[in-house]
Amino acid sequence: MKKQEIPVLGMSCAACALSVEKTLQKHAGVKNAQVNYANHAAVVEWEEDTVSLEELRDSIDRAGYELMIDAILREDLEKLHQEAFTQLKQNTWRAGILAFPVFIIGMFGMHWPYADWIMWTLTTPILLIFGRQFFTHAYKLARVGQVNMDTLVSLSTGVAYIYSTFNTFYPAFLTDRGLEAHVYFEAAAVIIFFILLGKTMEASAKAGTGKAIQQLMDLQPKLVTLIRDGKDVELSIEDVKKGDLIRIKPGQTIPVDGVVSEGSSYIDQSMLTGEPVPILRQTGDQVFAGTINQQGSFVFESTAVGKSTLLAKIIQSVKNAQASKAPVQKLVDKVAGIFVPVVMGIAVLSLLIWGFSGVEDSWLRGMLAFITVLVIACPCALGLATPTAITAAMGKAAQLGILIKDAETLEKGTKIDTLVLDKTGTITEGKPVVAESWWATHASEQDKQAIYTLETYSEHPLAMALVEHLQEMGTTSMNAFDSITGKGLIGKTTNHTYKIGNKAWGSGESLGPVSAIQELEQKYPTASLIYASKDDQLIACFAIQDTIKSTSKTAIASMQAAGLEIHMLTGDQANTAQAVGKEVGIQHIQSGVLPHEKGAYIQELKNKGKKVAMVGDGINDSEALSLADVSIAMGKGSDLAKEVASITLIHGDLSSISTALKLTKKTVRIIRQNLFWAFIYNIIGIPIAAGLLYPFFGFLLNPMLAGAAMALSSVSVVSNSLRIRGVV
Repeated sequence: MKKQEIPVLGMSCAACALSVEKTLQKHAGVKNAQVNYANHAAVVEWEEDTVSLEELRDSIDRAGYELMIDAILREDLEKLHQEAFTQLKQNTWRAGILAFPVFIIGMFGMHWPYADWIMWTLTTPILLIFGRQFFTHAYKLARVGQVNMDTLVSLSTGVAYIYSTFNTFYPAFLTDRGLEAHVYFEAAAVIIFFILLGKTMEASAKAGTGKAIQQLMDLQPKLVTLIRDGKDVELSIEDVKKGDLIRIKPGQTIPVDGVVSEGSSYIDQSMLTGEPVPILRQTGDQVFAGTINQQGSFVFESTAVGKSTLLAKIIQSVKNAQASKAPVQKLVDKVAGIFVPVVMGIAVLSLLIWGFSGVEDSWLRGMLAFITVLVIACPCALGLATPTAITAAMGKAAQLGILIKDAETLEKGTKIDTLVLDKTGTITEGKPVVAESWWATHASEQDKQAIYTLETYSEHPLAMALVEHLQEMGTTSMNAFDSITGKGLIGKTTNHTYKIGNKAWGSGESLGPVSAIQELEQKYPTASLIYASKDDQLIACFAIQDTIKSTSKTAIASMQAAGLEIHMLTGDQANTAQAVGKEVGIQHIQSGVLPHEKGAYIQELKNKGKKVAMVGDGINDSEALSLADVSIAMGKGSDLAKEVASITLIHGDLSSISTALKLTKKTVRIIRQNLFWAFIYNIIGIPIAAGLLYPFFGFLLNPMLAGAAMALSSVSVVSNSLRIRGVV
């Protein structure tokens, strides 16, 4: 049994993914097939002895799609998807330009000179060029015994176009029999444009989903410096094996997981822990792929390579989480699977009943009934039901500083009862600042200038906070400078030696006025204390902390009042996490957690039956964001978090979450109303179009009225979607 992810080309909607999935699952030997329209890929599990990849590819080719079983570069695949999306957008606006005058003439200028010929001229390229995909897909699906929305679109528009073309070239055929030679070009043209528009909006919402995976992959360097026989050798990352010794220089990204065997350095692990302060890694400490070395140099022994690294596991978790479908779209797919063949059956049945009825011009009336049924049953409103509501919701949300990615988020947002918050950058600002400083009474202006000058030599985030705090002090000349890993900085002027760093390094021979230091510790329990000394005598102490956002406490209280259970996860130490939790009123707190532990925590909550929303801002949150029912990223966070997340808060304000959840509830309610209106016209209109009222009232629905009813259903759907603008 083999399992593999394989790219699929040619899919333009979720129904296409369903068709590919069904085609794969029909094969003997295929245990499971799941097609993800979001990343245009199929995860297939099959028995190699029973069926080959080539056979699966041939089946998909016959269905009108392309299974990319040959190796292809990720960059080339992204380029192919972008070209297809660009072509779809071009077809949409070109069809719209031509459809507008056809609609105007069809509705208000039917009796203008050469009106039919003008409409035929404009409609022909809409169907045969810009909307050609519907006909080709429908034909290929028919060859493998499948139908979808493309089938009904191609039948209804195709029959209306052929009938109208015949009446344009040979109007006397009907007029000689006392019937008017109506044309329905506007119905065919507008239907194609609206369906293209719906597909474009859907594709636009899905565009860029694959960037999340790409950004994760780009964290891993392509070249590595290995130590072989005592010499440094630069090789490809694919050549790295478990147990290899790897040298890491200042500024380099760590390629694989391992344990430090020689040297020490500060490592920026923010992609894992989310904490902005680099962590000291010494002999025996673990390092992880994707993290960034700062100033030091060290050697480590690889313990996990390839798919075994923590980074690779995060990538796989994000891929798995993306392989989901919106519940609303699943409903539409199921209904369409029944709706299309039923409508086709009713249309054919109408033709036959009228044809054999014996009434005057029976077969002509039968053909009109056939066309009318297909026109009135066109799934234009069904195709617009979800995307128009989503577009309106996204527009309103954007005005409120909220970006929503897709329909799945909207539906799941209505059920959320548990909210999990990352600490750094979500509840807090995510940037260390000096909260307060203390200077000894004997500290001179020259001492302050010396401390400021010393800090300007360092690139440590805490040093940057001090530089920003002390920048008005001015500089002084420094004769010597050194950075002591794990301790701090030392510098010498002509007459004095200055140190700044942790308590053991920078406090001098004594802590001096202990009461002042204790006050800082008590006042700022979440802060890091940095000490400065002059000739081993304490002269200053700085409390540096990541401050809590001004809106966090109020927003959390508001969400708790609305019934949400709030949790906080952080890679920070326990005392800091507890202090922040106490400040903002959160009882459920987990500290010191790594990305996979965050993901496990989310999964545990879901296993208990909770509907979980996760809020984060860093690469370290990507797995947890992917596993949550609804994922929310802060606007100032990493690009990856925003790509993975289904909701992005542009202003990084937690108070926007309540608004976002309220918006999801109203949007889903409107989507369901739209689906109702999309079908009610068909439920009422199809029997009338087939001639149900003729035996009782002598009334046979004109295809023109059927086209108007179809248009009215679309107008109802769009108008209903616009009500979302009323959400506050």
